Amino acid sequence: MLIPGNASVAKSTTTDNNTTASRIGLSEYIKPPQNLMHDMKDEELLWRASMVPKIEEFPYKVTPKVAFMFLTRGGVTLGPLWDKFFNGVDTNLYSVYVHSNPSYNETIIPPENSVFNGRTIPSKEVRWGSFNMIEAERRLLANALLDLSNQRFILLSEACIPLYNFSTVYSYVINSTKTFIESYDLPGGVGRGRYSPRMRPQISLYQWRKGSQWFEMDRELATEIISDRTYFPLFGKFCKSSCYGDEHYIPTFLNINKAFSERNSYRTLTWVDWAKGGPHPTKFTRTDVTVELLQRLRNGNGTKCEYNGEKTDICHLFARKFIPNTLDRLLRFAPKLMGFN
Repeated sequence: MLIPGNASVAKSTTTDNNTTASRIGLSEYIKPPQNLMHDMKDEELLWRASMVPKIEEFPYKVTPKVAFMFLTRGGVTLGPLWDKFFNGVDTNLYSVYVHSNPSYNETIIPPENSVFNGRTIPSKEVRWGSFNMIEAERRLLANALLDLSNQRFILLSEACIPLYNFSTVYSYVINSTKTFIESYDLPGGVGRGRYSPRMRPQISLYQWRKGSQWFEMDRELATEIISDRTYFPLFGKFCKSSCYGDEHYIPTFLNINKAFSERNSYRTLTWVDWAKGGPHPTKFTRTDVTVELLQRLRNGNGTKCEYNGEKTDICHLFARKFIPNTLDRLLRFAPKLMGFN
């Protein structure tokens, strides 16, 4: 979409009664919401966000933005690091959204000069592994879609850190011909074993997929996901208890919709350490944070991946899971290593 360049905000004209009236130009209609704390119910929000223009050509200069969407339990505990990541960056290039549990919305207020100040959206309680995790993801996407300039959407948590500076991240996602969503077929109890036959005929076992919750997608796919009235209700009914919907809904939705699956890279941009096994990834504590660790995460242990049809050393743009007491060492090492402004 676009950010208008020379679009007229308002014009004065003289009516038949010689009174002056204001005419609202296109730029006023397409401005993103200034106050994110609206009073729309979820069904109203999703309906509003699902609207898309049928004419794809626009009469003004296009400046696409990247939406950084933080799904958190409380505040963004590593916020000062992200503030350094965004420091000096043109605000026309990005948007920030935070979905935290409602009890934290009034108690944790970021500093006035933080990019997170005023960026909390209306939220509902979220429990790990529950269906309302998917609801929260769709709520974040829907709020971000209200800004017509947002063209790429990244889901992050309070435990995520950037591995590169903003210009690298922005260029990587904006210029990508693919989305970055992990989606794979996994035999066994934590893969196919979570599928419920009651999802047939809309979802069959051979279509069932698993993947990381932490995605990056384009506007077209984001609009389809928040508009989905076929598969989303099925997950609400039948993906419960040990079926963790945030690991299956979007990967399965993507696999079923071939037009989107063909434009997907089948990998996540967020590095996670699962080497220890179990339901949770490794948590990095204060003493774990070293220049060597951060450099290793950046170069992916020498592995390569595909980007726009070519091999690249940059496979992950973010990493997790860093607990709050890592902040001081991250602020010491990361800005210089990652080339923040």
